[in-house]
Amino acid sequence: MSHPIIPGAEPWSHTAGAGAPGALCIHGFTGNPGSMRGVAEAFAAAGFHVELPRLPGHGTHVDDMVPTTWADWTAAAEAAYQSLAERSTSVVVAGLSMGGALTLWVGSQHPEVRGLVCINPATQPQPAEVIEMLEDFIEQGMAVIPGIGSDIADPDVKETAYEGTPIKPLLSLMGGLDDLAPRYSSMTMPLLLLNSPEDHVVDPAQADFLANSFAGPVERVTLTRSYHVATLDYDKDLVFEQSVAFGRKVTGS
Repeated sequence: MSHPIIPGAEPWSHTAGAGAPGALCIHGFTGNPGSMRGVAEAFAAAGFHVELPRLPGHGTHVDDMVPTTWADWTAAAEAAYQSLAERSTSVVVAGLSMGGALTLWVGSQHPEVRGLVCINPATQPQPAEVIEMLEDFIEQGMAVIPGIGSDIADPDVKETAYEGTPIKPLLSLMGGLDDLAPRYSSMTMPLLLLNSPEDHVVDPAQADFLANSFAGPVERVTLTRSYHVATLDYDKDLVFEQSVAFGRKVTGS
C-alpha cells in the first residue's frame, strides 16, 4: 500500500502565455519536489511554462521507493518533458543531485533541449568496491541504510527527504550513471553547472568530471556558502537567479 504525499512534496505544473519557453525541474534521490520548488517558481515568475514532477517512490515513505529503479525515474522525467514540450517553444532542464543526472539523461535523449542546469549533480560511475559493499548489505538482509537528505549549512532549514536510503534503488542509480557518463562527450547544448565545494552527499569531484567530459559550452558557479541541497540553503537566491538568467539566454526569451 502506498503512503500519503508528504506536505510540500507535491508535484507542480505551471502554464505560461502562448509562445513561452519551458523549464523542467527535477528533484534528487530520496528527496521530493519541495527541494526544487523555489527553482520552479523562479522560472514561472520569469514567464516560463514549468513541470516539476514527483519521481516514482519519492515524497511519501521510503518503503514506496524500495521497488523503484532508474528506469522508473527516467520514464517520469521523459513524460514530464513531453508534457512541457507540447506547450513550450523551447525547453531548458534543471536538476539537483540525482535530478542533475536525470537532467543530463533528458539532454542525452533530446538534443533539441536548449540548455541544462545541474546543481550538485551525481554524474560519475562508482568504484567496484562501493557496488560490492552495497551488494553485501543486501545479501545480509538490509534493504535501507541511513539517509543522505537535508545536507544543508543553514541550521534553520530542513529538507523533507527520507530518513533512510534504499539500497537497491541506489544500485540502480549507479547503474544508470554507468550508462549515462559515456554520453557527455557527445552532448553539445550549453550547460550551467552550480556546485558546492563542501558537499557531504555527492563528491564535488563529480562536477569536475562532468565539466571535463561535456562537449558543449560549460558555465560554472561556485556555491561557497551551501552544502548539497543548495536550492534550500544560503545560496538559494543565487541558484534561482543564475538558473533563470541562463534559461532566458539559451531560449532567447
